[in-house]
Amino acid sequence: MKKEVGFENRDRFVELGLMISALRKAKGYTQYELAEKAHISRSHLSSIEAPNISSSFSLEVFFNIADILEVKPGDLLNLNLPSSYFNEDEKQKKLEDK
Repeated sequence: MKKEVGFENRDRFVELGLMISALRKAKGYTQYELAEKAHISRSHLSSIEAPNISSSFSLEVFFNIADILEVKPGDLLNLNLPSSYFNEDEKQKKLEDK
């Protein structure tokens, strides 16, 4: 049974989902890869990341995703990760392309 997200928390879940999506892409994971590592279905991850859907999920899933994306759970909630997090991955990709 899926619990509805309360109106007062809807925007928080949407923002968290967007951050997860951005970090997943920065790490080079597909939705399928991240979902598999987090032990959830790809469709569940898709609903978490979708900007037009507020989907609740368990703390266990939240912690798994944070660990896989190599961020502290608190930082993921703050939604203020430094741009260097994203830039390091870009630097690595450029080095690999050379």
